[in-house]
Amino acid sequence: MNLGDLIGHGRESLLDARFPGLVEALNWVGAGIDLAAIVIMLVGVARFLGDFATTFRAGADRGAGIDRARVELGRYILAGLELLIVSDLIDTALSLLLSDLVFLGLLVVIRSVISYFLDREINGLQREGEKPPEN
Repeated sequence: MNLGDLIGHGRESLLDARFPGLVEALNWVGAGIDLAAIVIMLVGVARFLGDFATTFRAGADRGAGIDRARVELGRYILAGLELLIVSDLIDTALSLLLSDLVFLGLLVVIRSVISYFLDREINGLQREGEKPPEN
């Protein structure tokens, strides 16, 4: 059993027939990119939890500390989403099936919409953080 069978790429395509070693290597690359994306997002969560915990020890402005932590977490999530898109592109290029192409299109649209709104929220939090405090 190879990695392609484990991740649902058990279908035989033209690339599988002609370049099985390359397809297997690229499946491993795709799986590695998936793992890297997950690790990046988990690091972001760990850092967020640490920063969030320190806001309870902070004195005056807990809200600003939480907003900074949210901005940092958002950046990690965006980085992870971008890597997941790369992995999906590799998987689709290897399968060469129309159904996988449609599925990739839907995934990219969903992840792009999430990225867009997350980026807007991050920018909004950054602008709020740059405003002078109201007296």
